[in-house]
Parts: sequence; structure tokens; C-alpha cells
Amino acid sequence: MRHLAILFTFLWAVPAAALNLDAEFGNIDGGTLKLSDWAGRPVLVVNTASQCGFTGQYEGLQALHDTYSARGLVVLTVPSDDFRQELATEEKVKEFCEINYGLTLPMTTITPVTGAKAHPFYASVAEEAQFEPSWNFNKILLAPDGTVAATHGATTRPLSRKVTQAIEAFLPK
Repeated sequence: MRHLAILFTFLWAVPAAALNLDAEFGNIDGGTLKLSDWAGRPVLVVNTASQCGFTGQYEGLQALHDTYSARGLVVLTVPSDDFRQELATEEKVKEFCEINYGLTLPMTTITPVTGAKAHPFYASVAEEAQFEPSWNFNKILLAPDGTVAATHGATTRPLSRKVTQAIEAFLPK
């Protein structure tokens, strides 16, 4: 009986499934990207769309990258057409972002981020952190250990104090 109690205690203490950081995203530049490739670094994951009223936030995302990438931050943009505001092809998205915003940060291919077709990373965030993008430019900050450190909606600007303080907490001084 004691063995069953110990086994039950062990099984009860096993944490829920972790975020799916190994699921591959298509890389807009070719090949694939995995969040686990950046283990030990904070990563800001942002679902984006080129024809959204918040598209100007690309400037702030690039500024975050320019300011903090040397200290370890990764800013990953995930173009998505879930809210029907993304351009038709990856080529058009890439060109739009380079010409209009000079983006040099990593970007995935056009990827579903909500619902039954959500990318496995986003599905795991919905399950583990109860956060699913409700619009474009929602932000998920992953701590260096791969856990969700913070989430922000579309109206929270990339350079807001709320976002930068959360990022700086994980960066070397």
C-alpha cells in the first residue's frame, strides 16, 4: 500500500506537459527555426500581419532587436493570416517588411497561431499559459528556461516599459 502512495505522489507531482519548443517553424529565408535553438536566451515571439493597424509595431520590434540582441534577446516574428490581414505569400511579406521597416530579425513563414490549426508552439502556450493571440501583434516572452514569462496583447507597444522591463530582467547587465 505504501508503494502505491509513493507512486501516486510521484505521478501527481509530475509537471504538466511543457511548451513545445522543438516544433519547427518554416523560416521565411528558407529552412526551419525552432525555439529550442535559442535555449538559455529570452525570446519574444510576436504574431504579426502586414496589413494590420498595428503593423507600425514592426519598428519597435526591430528596435528591441537592435537594442538587446547583443545581450541575448531573440525577437521572432510569426506572420499569420488568422485574422485575415496578412499578405498572400511569404515573398510579399518578406519584401514588405524589408522595404518598409528594414527588418533583420528572424521571421517564420505564414503560420496559424489560433484554434485547431494553431502551430504546435502556440497550441502548447494556449494549454500551458492559457494564452492565445486574440489579434495580431500579441507578444509572448519566453524566459531563458523556456517558460512563459509574460504575455501582452496587441495594444502593448514593443518599447513600452512593461515589455522592456520584463525583457531586461532576463539579460546580463
